[in-house]
Amino acid sequence: MSSSDKWPCAALRDADLSARTTMRVGGTAEWLLEPADPEELREAWLAARARGLEPRMLGGGANLIVEGGRFPGAVISTARMRRIFRPGHEGEEGLPSAQVAPLERERDPRLVAWCGATLPALVRAATKLGWSGIEGLVGVPGTLGGGIAMNAGGRWGDLWDVVQSVRVLAPDGELRDLERADCRPAYRNGNLGENVLVGAVLGFAVEKPADVQARADEYLTEKNRVQPVSERSSGCIFKNPDPELSAGRSAGKLIDDCGGKRLTRGAARVSPLHGNFIVNTGTATAADVLTLIEDLRDLVAQRTGLRLETEVRIWRLPEPAPRPAAPRAGAGGAP
Repeated sequence: MSSSDKWPCAALRDADLSARTTMRVGGTAEWLLEPADPEELREAWLAARARGLEPRMLGGGANLIVEGGRFPGAVISTARMRRIFRPGHEGEEGLPSAQVAPLERERDPRLVAWCGATLPALVRAATKLGWSGIEGLVGVPGTLGGGIAMNAGGRWGDLWDVVQSVRVLAPDGELRDLERADCRPAYRNGNLGENVLVGAVLGFAVEKPADVQARADEYLTEKNRVQPVSERSSGCIFKNPDPELSAGRSAGKLIDDCGGKRLTRGAARVSPLHGNFIVNTGTATAADVLTLIEDLRDLVAQRTGLRLETEVRIWRLPEPAPRPAAPRAGAGGAP
């Protein structure tokens, strides 16, 4: 990453976005900005807006599919904003339990994390401290920013279960602190609106570290059994539908029942382990993945009448500006 005097933080022109997503597909960004702390994030946001650009935020690239092509404007990456520490301390990512005295560990079981902190690092830090509440997210990729924005989670709990408060960047560039009750998170929606997550305070329940670790190991073993955890994917593609409409079947179960696990497009295929995952077997393009998503949606709609809603975020290229109409012969002074 090279530094540019035109931006208030490290900046790279024509940056490859595919390498920055877990699906490993997508185009390039005209500018990729990488702030190192919350203030640089704010300055980068304001600098982009001052140029008339609506910046896109990029975390760990999980739960995201980027269309092929060149995205004009600025993408702000949180890759350098990975700090995790205890309130009032400046500890490093992945805090070992030896850094916290037993009494203090029980008295203040909280962590502060910036938006670029990875979910695996947060799970490791809390588990080592014997703090329970986030171990259900073991094996989930991505970062705190994206995880809070979409309320990442699953059968063993959601990220917002441990969120006490958040600091967000409003569209006007102001930093604001919000309590959990201010946000009212819902299923796969942190309800941040147009605000961008900068950091959060997470609160946990105190248990024995061995007990928390045992549960995390159990959950990871089960996920590896039924999900393509180690393959290139963007996580669950579709939200689970209303159980009353789907007879209690999840999106993955619906796809499986409709024969969707047999579908492929190019090097993109539906995972044989879980129907709600699409994996890139090596050379898939964004077009392969996006077309396969529509194939699955159409298949389920034809067989069941239900039209699945995507959970994964999709970045589409902006529509080209329409060309002005050619003047008619004889108009505008033309001979």
